Amino acid sequence: MVRNPLTPEERERGERLGRLLREARGPRSMVEIAAVAGLSAETLRKIETGRAPTPAFFTVAALAGALGLSMDEIAVNCAPVPA
Repeated sequence: MVRNPLTPEERERGERLGRLLREARGPRSMVEIAAVAGLSAETLRKIETGRAPTPAFFTVAALAGALGLSMDEIAVNCAPVPA
């Protein structure tokens, strides 16, 4: 299966998601949050740095729960910017 390249908008949305998660994590370690969310620290690292800009819904939901964020907060902060 060949994946289409990401659009600039998708990359930007992924970067906003990464920033939001990093800010919500605060001083807690990636390992701690990843363990609570049931993910690997490497997966969290890739999402936070924008190298995985389109994580699965359930991954985002697990991270939201581990960080005390609502899915509404994530949606508002990561919504596409109108052109």
